[in-house]
Amino acid sequence: MAIRRKRHSRSSSPYDLGYREGSFEGRSDGRWQGQCEAVMQAAAAVSVPKRPHHILYVTSGKGAPYDSLDAGIGAALTATAERVTIMRPQDPVVPVALAERPNLVLVLDGTQFGAEHVQLLRMHGIRTAIWLTDDPYYTNFTAGYAPHYDYVFTPEKNCVPFYRQMGAAQVFNLPLGIHPEAFRPRNARRELRGDISFIGSAYRNRLAMMQSLLPAISHRKIHVSGFWWEQLELPSGFRGTFDPGRWMDPLETAEHYSASRISINIHRMADDERNESDIIIPAVSPNPRTFEISACGTLQLVDAREDIASYYVPNEEIVIFDGVDDLLGKLEHYLTHEEERREIAWRALVRTMRDHTFTSRVSQLLDSVQLA
Repeated sequence: MAIRRKRHSRSSSPYDLGYREGSFEGRSDGRWQGQCEAVMQAAAAVSVPKRPHHILYVTSGKGAPYDSLDAGIGAALTATAERVTIMRPQDPVVPVALAERPNLVLVLDGTQFGAEHVQLLRMHGIRTAIWLTDDPYYTNFTAGYAPHYDYVFTPEKNCVPFYRQMGAAQVFNLPLGIHPEAFRPRNARRELRGDISFIGSAYRNRLAMMQSLLPAISHRKIHVSGFWWEQLELPSGFRGTFDPGRWMDPLETAEHYSASRISINIHRMADDERNESDIIIPAVSPNPRTFEISACGTLQLVDAREDIASYYVPNEEIVIFDGVDDLLGKLEHYLTHEEERREIAWRALVRTMRDHTFTSRVSQLLDSVQLA
């Protein structure tokens, strides 16, 4: 006699529903991680011809968060130049330089390295360059020492004429980049995964925008962290994580970016309350976060800045918003159009690893200086 098997309706079982949903998400996430890893492997396979130069690199000497910049730039210099000497500002830089005669002494930030050292190096025929980090927000300090260098590199395009007026002969716009060992797509822990993140300090304009934004998106899983967010009032029903007063290192920051479907980037205002510049220089260049988010395989929604299109194609590699209402509409659109969201994020990742790493930036810097 034939045995009739009882058929279970898979759609009626919570277990089966969860299994199918988890399987779909797992396959989708696996494909995405594979696509991102392919980009990283292709980027790592690109060889950089070493230049026959000796570069003496003087780190910022300021600790976190600048030490991550020092690590990225040091690694990029090592990949680009035949010989690299790395020293701290408090080390005997001048005696070593006079003994070793490097082709270039490159200083990051410069607040810890006295202008008298720069003058002494130049007096002995050693070329010097400074790569500034915080323009246009600290020109009260940088105007005093940057013009002493042979070459000045500023991350803000609008600061180029400013330093020329201060007497610097060779000034170039060169934004900071990313170190792929730190900022890259990461298989984030499941408990960190969510819809939207904002990581950064709560400057006045950021606080105002987030205060207006949160009530409309409190049903989403959101992550907000950084200094000075204690003054943010969370709406009832807030669903997410809130870490005011907390600074995360690059690896943790990259994991949070990778865990978010969308990361919001809001630039500082030139006249914010923590601006250390008596001369207000409107900023048009993208901040470092622009490159860091794009390096992590997440979609970036960024407020408009004039020069962003020089680095990413709007609406193809990055999405620009204009005000709270526009941001809300674009958040809703991309959170409900997953393939479109991922395509833009993937193109941004490709562009970043091709054009915006510290290795690429260091190559541009060395192309700009005249080395023997």
